[in-house]
Amino acid sequence: MIHSANGKQIRVMLTAFRDGLQSVFGGKVRVGDVVPALKVAVEAGIRHFEFGGGARYQAPYFYVGEDPFEAMDRMREAAGEGVDLQILTRSVSGVTLTTQALPALELQAKLMHKHGTTIDRNFDFMNDVDNLVATAKPIVDAGMHHQLCVAMMGLPYESDTIHTPAYYVDVVERVLASGVQVDSVCMKDASGTTDPRTCYETAKGIKAILPDDVPLWQHTHDTASMAVACYMAGIEGGVDGIDLSVRPLASGTSQPDVRSMWHALKGTGYTLDLDHTAMEAIEAALDEGLAEYDFNPITLAADARVVRFPMPGGAIGPNVHMMAKAGILDRYGDVLAEFPVVVEAGGAWTSVTPGSQQYWLQAFNNVLHGRWKKIDAGYGRSVLGYFGRPPETPDPAVVEAASEQLGLEPFDGDPLAAASDSLTPAREALEANGLPTSDENVFLVASAIVGGKRMELNEGMRLLQGKARVNLPLKQREPEAQPAKPKDDPAPARTSPAPAARAVPEGPFTTTATVVEGDTTRVFTITLEPASGATEGTQPPEATASGGAAGPGAGTGTRAAATTPANDGVAICSPFGGTVEVLEVRVAEGDRVEAGQVVAAVEAMKAEHEVRSPEAGTVRKVHVGPGDEVGPKQPIITLGG
Repeated sequence: MIHSANGKQIRVMLTAFRDGLQSVFGGKVRVGDVVPALKVAVEAGIRHFEFGGGARYQAPYFYVGEDPFEAMDRMREAAGEGVDLQILTRSVSGVTLTTQALPALELQAKLMHKHGTTIDRNFDFMNDVDNLVATAKPIVDAGMHHQLCVAMMGLPYESDTIHTPAYYVDVVERVLASGVQVDSVCMKDASGTTDPRTCYETAKGIKAILPDDVPLWQHTHDTASMAVACYMAGIEGGVDGIDLSVRPLASGTSQPDVRSMWHALKGTGYTLDLDHTAMEAIEAALDEGLAEYDFNPITLAADARVVRFPMPGGAIGPNVHMMAKAGILDRYGDVLAEFPVVVEAGGAWTSVTPGSQQYWLQAFNNVLHGRWKKIDAGYGRSVLGYFGRPPETPDPAVVEAASEQLGLEPFDGDPLAAASDSLTPAREALEANGLPTSDENVFLVASAIVGGKRMELNEGMRLLQGKARVNLPLKQREPEAQPAKPKDDPAPARTSPAPAARAVPEGPFTTTATVVEGDTTRVFTITLEPASGATEGTQPPEATASGGAAGPGAGTGTRAAATTPANDGVAICSPFGGTVEVLEVRVAEGDRVEAGQVVAAVEAMKAEHEVRSPEAGTVRKVHVGPGDEVGPKQPIITLGG
């Protein structure tokens, strides 16, 4: 049992307002729903919060319709001065999922500091020392506290050379030897899969090489129910600060609740630097602010399987939400089972964003399409070296498949030098659309650029044009019950004239709705399907695909589209059982298509998926365009004879 004879106070960063929101809701939460709870926490004396970066940079404008910089400003205003607000950045990816050129990372650091950040925790999922050194400089130059992060995880297979205490200590030692300014160090286990013994030995080894004035922090998740044990082990090894949260944004895929850790440290001589009794008031404020949100049980529950599929809590939440939306949540277990395969074949980079998302999407592709039949672009670029050097050498057969499918040669140079310029096309797009080219606007567009994705679908452009998508995980509203008529009501029943016959559309139709909220106007595209039983023939039959009724979620991974018989032809629909976005329609009315031809592309799980024609025919009608969302029964195109 750990014990401090002289007593030691352990510093706490409260993660509820960033990692908690990301782990439980994928970051898809309106800032106004959590600001009151932040104020309660500040009034309770807490002086260190995580508030931005990670998915809480992209999620506000990808899914909530909010400017992330304005959200940061509101949180800084609520926190006041003298409170540390911390962000999480991803080395060469910054706050994005792709590699960025150095000028974009310099602009990112400048804006993060401008909008309230005092501490930047910077990690590299490869633990590539050159990446960590190069991306530290913009953080330091911007005037922020630079927290060097070593990324940790438990391997789903045996190895005595990587993801060991000696391996982690060596990463930190080499960064320190570079001479770059390091204000603190963090041991970050995003998946909660590192065992307590490794946490202890790693903390002990890092503390032995750190200057006395450089504190050591520890971060983990409670996904495997090991977080408190790992924190206890880290504290025994010399950790000075830990990350904790508070219900309802604690435990499960998030960090342990402050009260759990306070209880575990009783009688050890170690104490926390905040008042655990204040958690009740913060919890009550969060409960009130998040009352409309639908908590998914998967993100709240512990799952011991994570020790075999090291998936970050902050990624499990978003992926569960995306799988549920796409109607393929039934394949969740299959994707997890494929994880050890993609980890070992890729070179065992740490399962933290964007590497965790690459693992996830490759496992997803292996399940749907067959192993290595479709290489995810991010995973492929990682095994080819475009994100840095993996800890181990990737499987040569997978490298060859990635090179062939992506049309890229293996790369051993500087990822920052190979990254595309994102600022120039962002600025040009803003100018072409008559939008201000402020630093914030340029970065919003630049950081949402994805290769091959049309600029009209760029989430930054959508936000600035008032066309942002809003996809909040809110509870379904129950229809209001009609008051029952009293049994002894003596009044005669009143009759109303029969309603006039209304024309009912024979299929889905698309319209728009304009929503005005204060000074903000948003335009939504809405597709309506006739209600079941409205008129004979207006309810399409169940969509079918060669893989089953739920498309890829139920079958063998066929990429043929779901089809629906129609009076005037065959409607080709999305192969997913839920809602997906149309990225591209590759045919026009009157075109002749062959069986198996790619006619469209949709986005699910942040990846592009082809829609193929199940038979030959002529395109009679194109029903949707890029940016539209479609369900499994809504036609993308209709084929004639």
